[in-house]
Amino acid sequence: MIRRTFLKLATATAMSALAAPYVHAQDKKFAGVTLRVGGWGGLYDETIKKYVAAPLEERTGLKVEMTAGTQSADLVKMVANRENPPYDIYQADSAYMVEALKADFIREIKESDVPNIKRILPGFREYDEYGVPYSVFTYIPVFNSEQLEKPITTYTDLARPDLEGKITLPAATFDTNCLYLLGMAEENGGSISNMEPAFKLLEKAKDNIVALGQSTVAMIQMFENGEVAAGVMSDARGYEMRAKGLPIVSVMPPQGIYGATSYMNIPKNAKNPEAALAFLEQMLSDEGMLGLPRSMRLGVTTDVKLPEDIAKDMTFNSLERLALKKNVDWEKWMADRSSRIERINKILRG
Repeated sequence: MIRRTFLKLATATAMSALAAPYVHAQDKKFAGVTLRVGGWGGLYDETIKKYVAAPLEERTGLKVEMTAGTQSADLVKMVANRENPPYDIYQADSAYMVEALKADFIREIKESDVPNIKRILPGFREYDEYGVPYSVFTYIPVFNSEQLEKPITTYTDLARPDLEGKITLPAATFDTNCLYLLGMAEENGGSISNMEPAFKLLEKAKDNIVALGQSTVAMIQMFENGEVAAGVMSDARGYEMRAKGLPIVSVMPPQGIYGATSYMNIPKNAKNPEAALAFLEQMLSDEGMLGLPRSMRLGVTTDVKLPEDIAKDMTFNSLERLALKKNVDWEKWMADRSSRIERINKILRG
């Protein structure tokens, strides 16, 4: 009797030991699932992997595969393969959200799908329930304080005669980077519907421009090599140059700062929509939201508390600074894209 009882207990213990790993594996909700995310490369993707993908894999078993590309190329892929999209998550900034909505391949995402959406600050969901905004960036004037006697304080200052042969501007094809033109227009009585003041200033600034940067990497190299002393860059790139020891000042124009928001979207025919929603929930968590500020000093879109040592280097680090963020009619901005590019090129070629 005693032996029989012992055998039962031993068998039960052995079965429990064998079952434990299986039960643990079952707790990993997305074990065996790979989420495909369209990435933007470099430190940006590495940061998202570290603060979003890695913690999610630890908790749920979800594998995240990020493929670096460009918004324009990814948009073409998504439209061409709408029935079998190459990504479960498609990233787009404010301008490309216009194009994604026109192409009608992304789905609505509600607070009931991603509870952390309730933490998003007012004004950041520019497209109703389409897209989850997770980061904000600006394109502002920057300058080398050791190379200029007089500081730059506005977008208009880029046309000053003392900057002859000293500035670089983004190529005309970069839709968000060229928001400096809207800054020039509005600082001088114009608007998105009246860009003439900006084009007149660009004409005036023609002799100041050393080159139109075809990439931010190329523009940074010009600053590092001393080829230029000023230009228009994202706030993240300004921080990057300061972190390398360059005396770069990022300008906060008092009439307003122009920038865009980065969004994550789920295609209508995504293979793993439930896993994609879990990814977005992690992205909007405190852990996920603080990743890009830590590595690149990019702005946040939720009520997360910013550590002081990080906030001091960020553009939007307070409600007062956030109030300087200008709203952009993105549909109008993108509708005028072709004529804007043609006008810029005509002025600079002339």
